[in-house]
Amino acid sequence: MNFGFTDEQLALAATVRDVLRAHCPPAALRRERRPAWKELAELGFFGLLLPEGADGLGLGLADVVLALEETGRACLPGPVVETAVAAPFLVAGAPKLASGAVCVAVLPPGQAYAPDADLADLLVVTRADGVRVVARESARLVARPGTDPCRPQFEVGFEESEPLAVPVEPALRRATVATAAQLVGVARELLAVTVAYARARTQFGAPIGSFQAVKHQLADVAVAVEFAAPLVYRAALTVDRAVDRAVDRAVDGAADRAVDGAVDGAVARVERDVSAAKAAAGEAAVLAARVALQVHGAIGYTEELDLRFWLARAWSLSAAYGTTATHRRRLRAALLGGDLRRYP
Repeated sequence: MNFGFTDEQLALAATVRDVLRAHCPPAALRRERRPAWKELAELGFFGLLLPEGADGLGLGLADVVLALEETGRACLPGPVVETAVAAPFLVAGAPKLASGAVCVAVLPPGQAYAPDADLADLLVVTRADGVRVVARESARLVARPGTDPCRPQFEVGFEESEPLAVPVEPALRRATVATAAQLVGVARELLAVTVAYARARTQFGAPIGSFQAVKHQLADVAVAVEFAAPLVYRAALTVDRAVDRAVDRAVDGAADRAVDGAVDGAVARVERDVSAAKAAAGEAAVLAARVALQVHGAIGYTEELDLRFWLARAWSLSAAYGTTATHRRRLRAALLGGDLRRYP
């Protein structure tokens, strides 16, 4: 099958890349919480997945996955995935969501703290008794320590809230794939920076990039990234199409059981592909971070070097929306359960 991206999808990613290069340089990460958000909003970035009836463009996740990868490459701060990807499927009716004027944070199941909650106008919080939507003025936030200085964590408490009117799982799947796309972008940037450093840094009269040990480590990262990226793209396409295809394949007028079975099977394949994407992207980014530190040496830990922002982002995003170990367990269960079809 033709799995290439269209000219429009590539152009969107290139436009987002140009905006982020101009308005989210590494220096901006030190002084701003949401650099380039205004420019991305003017571009229509936060309305890409919103339906046209809500002032959005009605695109699919596969249409924007490359653009999301660019936000990871630029280490863009703020709840990007939550506002641009999860919010259209959780609070699509919120006013000004398409313009980026409304910022959304999400506390998904299995996580203790919500990242960037202090920037959010709305918080979607998962509790044992259900999922609640909390307005910023009703939330009590307590800062907690985290690894990523550009992605601060907060414990969320509240007194007033409303129940979420839609299922949370579809939005969480999309957010997981979007986070995996960001991880691929982070890994690509770490690899590029490390290769450039290995070419410039010399020891014993030769660039360290000429040493076999360094070459092999960088090659391992390149292979990991190139294996992870197609899994992320596939997961985005699966999320967009699988359930609709299952319903379409159900015979008109068939028993409810047949339709339910088709939908359940499609959902299982979606979860399988989402977990495969997140696990592979998380492993690639963490490997890229480890190799970057080893190649840079002690300077990689310093406050002055911009590398630390991408290292922290690789570690923080790899744990977001389920750790690599969690998604590997889910993937193993799906494969051992007998669902070995290559594509839904």
